[in-house]
Amino acid sequence: MDLDTVRTFVAAAEAGQFQEAAAELAITQQAVSKRIAALERSVGVRLFTRTPRGAELTIDGQAFLPHARELLRVAERAVSSVRAGRRPLRVDMIASRSAASGLMRGFHAAYPEIELDVVMVFDIGEAVAAVRSGALDASFRAVAMPGRPLPGDVESVRVLDEPLELLVGPAHVLAGARSVTLAQLAGHRIWMPGLVPGTEWAAYYDDLVAEFGLTIEATGPNFGSDALLDTIADTPALATFMGGRTRLVWPAGHGLRRVPVTDPVPVYPHSLLWRRDDPHPALATLRAYLAATAAGRGGAGTWTPGWVLPR
Repeated sequence: MDLDTVRTFVAAAEAGQFQEAAAELAITQQAVSKRIAALERSVGVRLFTRTPRGAELTIDGQAFLPHARELLRVAERAVSSVRAGRRPLRVDMIASRSAASGLMRGFHAAYPEIELDVVMVFDIGEAVAAVRSGALDASFRAVAMPGRPLPGDVESVRVLDEPLELLVGPAHVLAGARSVTLAQLAGHRIWMPGLVPGTEWAAYYDDLVAEFGLTIEATGPNFGSDALLDTIADTPALATFMGGRTRLVWPAGHGLRRVPVTDPVPVYPHSLLWRRDDPHPALATLRAYLAATAAGRGGAGTWTPGWVLPR
């Protein structure tokens, strides 16, 4: 059903005259008559009767009017759902317990009037493609992986360098340390079953291992963070790396310890990606918020891989 004919019908029904409906719609009275006639042919009934005072709805027209109004309301909602500024800002943050999640919670608290649609995309290639297509307005990633430069229409800015910490159980030899250097970690078993080849975090840890002679094991199935914490708590010989802003909760009986890593401090670089011509007005607000509040970007005494984009 043509929405222009429905809109014309509603205007004529509310005005009571085709002439006034024509003036409201900025079309000719003849065009109004043609649209009404087309609509009547479509529904198979007369919707108006002509009177000396103008046009009156028939019984069928009166029955059709509330549905016609609802059709127009539904159409407006459909357009509004995809109109920049009227739909939620769609942001990918990879994982719900990540540092990016904390940044977005802070943004939501500062701008509660901005609707957010938070999604989690595993693969960086899929995330970049979604940003380029408009399915996402922004994505938090560590960019750019070796051999995978960003497309020319995608912008990025580093918003947070997250220090890594060593997570150990209560019986681990480093459990009582106030801090540990990267050199001291050589020879210790660091277990990270979530390292998936081809991801940006796997590329990050590959470079960390190569530069500092560490031993990172990614063996065994990845049953998630809870299973990882259970194993670290119960195995004195194992440790794992964790982002300093990663939010994990474990039972008090686990006795897990977070140990700062120093000399240099390995930091995981979080960047925001967006399409250069993305029209959503809230995107500029998010970028300004991150620029003003996301402190701790690089600096002396820190380490990132050479392929990470500069600040």
